[in-house]
Amino acid sequence: MAIRVLVVDDHTLVREGLVGLLGSQPDITVIGQAGSAIEALDELTRVQPDVVLMDVGLPGLGGLDATQEIRQRFPAVQVLIVTIHDREDYLFRALRAGAAGYVLKGAEVGDLLAAVRAAYRGEVYLFPSVTKKLVADYLRRSGSGDEQATYDGLSEREREILSLIAEGMTSNEIATLLVLSPHTVQSHRDHIMAKLGLHTKAALIRYAITHGLIDL
Repeated sequence: MAIRVLVVDDHTLVREGLVGLLGSQPDITVIGQAGSAIEALDELTRVQPDVVLMDVGLPGLGGLDATQEIRQRFPAVQVLIVTIHDREDYLFRALRAGAAGYVLKGAEVGDLLAAVRAAYRGEVYLFPSVTKKLVADYLRRSGSGDEQATYDGLSEREREILSLIAEGMTSNEIATLLVLSPHTVQSHRDHIMAKLGLHTKAALIRYAITHGLIDL
């Protein structure tokens, strides 16, 4: 089944360029486009895509606020931020809003396509320079004893599953690797997020990076 994508950007040339690029891929279908967040929400009400490519600097309701609203109203829809802004404040706001990824408009075509496919799989895709910002931010905040105590509260199995999730593996892949049922893996994942006070996969990845559970 093709990945159904909605492209949201207020610049017509950029929007049509993205539509043409994505539409040329055999596994991606562009089901709509919008020049504003309001138009995008109208489109989502009419037909729900798998992935929304969302610009940040939209007229009226901004792309980051729109991302939060989409994630609240259409939780099955993944939102991928595609922007010119290589800024920490935009990045962290996007992740807090529930974005599945953050890609700069200067990225290679392959990076953008990889991001769309990762978002569709329920994974998080971050542009390399963006990942460095996350690492720097978490390293600044990782020295508290309370955080270490929380991590120490994870079982060995939970730490193992946290590491595999952060490396981008799905619940089914983890279940196969560890000879567990997908339901058991999902249960472990829920317990991990509850113990750590985390709510998104992006937060899990940041946490795993901080504690040296994965290599960049």
